Amino acid sequence: MYNFFEIITNLPKYLIEPIGFLPEFAKDALIDSLNLVPFLFLVFVLIEVIEQYFAKKKHLLVFFMKKIGPLFGSLFASIPQCGFSVIASTLYTRRILSRGTLLAVYFATSDEAIPILISEPSKFYLILPIILVKVFIAVIVGYLVDIFVNYKAKDPVLNENIQISGCCHHKLSEAVMTKDFWWHPVKHTFNIFVFILVISLVLGYLISSVGTEENLAKYCLMNSPLQPVIASIIGLIPNCAVSVMLTMLFLKHTISFGSLIAGLSSAGGLGLLVLLTKNNDKKDTAIILTVLVVVSSLAGLALQYNLFGINNLFSLFGINL
Repeated sequence: MYNFFEIITNLPKYLIEPIGFLPEFAKDALIDSLNLVPFLFLVFVLIEVIEQYFAKKKHLLVFFMKKIGPLFGSLFASIPQCGFSVIASTLYTRRILSRGTLLAVYFATSDEAIPILISEPSKFYLILPIILVKVFIAVIVGYLVDIFVNYKAKDPVLNENIQISGCCHHKLSEAVMTKDFWWHPVKHTFNIFVFILVISLVLGYLISSVGTEENLAKYCLMNSPLQPVIASIIGLIPNCAVSVMLTMLFLKHTISFGSLIAGLSSAGGLGLLVLLTKNNDKKDTAIILTVLVVVSSLAGLALQYNLFGINNLFSLFGINL
């Protein structure tokens, strides 16, 4: 088994290294991206099992989110699956969920960051801090918003028929072990592979142009208070590629851990697209987006500058940020 695993992981290097016309940064990007494919596929198969299981239990999700609200929403959204923010946004546009619960789901959603970190064994230790920080932010902000933000959103259009689907437009119900069950992990793996490859090629080219990762980090405003703010605004783009890009930038040491958290906290994925297009109250949407950006930026700055010694808490568990 070990020999087979070693052959699989070294196969991209054996195939790509002899290609003479490719520059070194392109070879490295291809090798690194292809090495992630088996891990990504296994992760997405597991996520598909989880996602489709809970798709059958939507009545339980609604029950617990209405009773426990932000706590349940944030804990469930921390599972790295692509459809839950879409479901939460759809339920919110029908005024089934509270605003605080929806925000908790957005803050806790990790999108593609966790699968990428799982695929990088040397960075596996970062998964727990990311989840803990995001869930903590989600729970606190979710309950505070429900308590103190009194603006009542307009009621939805009752005859509106909103279809619930995942990030690749697959249905989240009727989960059966058919070719469709396997097709979505394959499609999702391919999509994320393309995102990773494109971003790796761009980063590789930029690094080769400016000389080192440290030089590129300067251009990306490393250690600047603007970096977490910009990352939180970028996180609002409703696409899986955003979380991929932010994670890759962090792995290349060009953005700080605080900026990564800022960007991932505001990244609600395609759930934001549902909110923007289906929410009947644009002022309400503006309030939600503003809270996302402001809180994400503040959280990123607190982590980047270790305000109140917050990063020291992780050192108790041997994790240095």
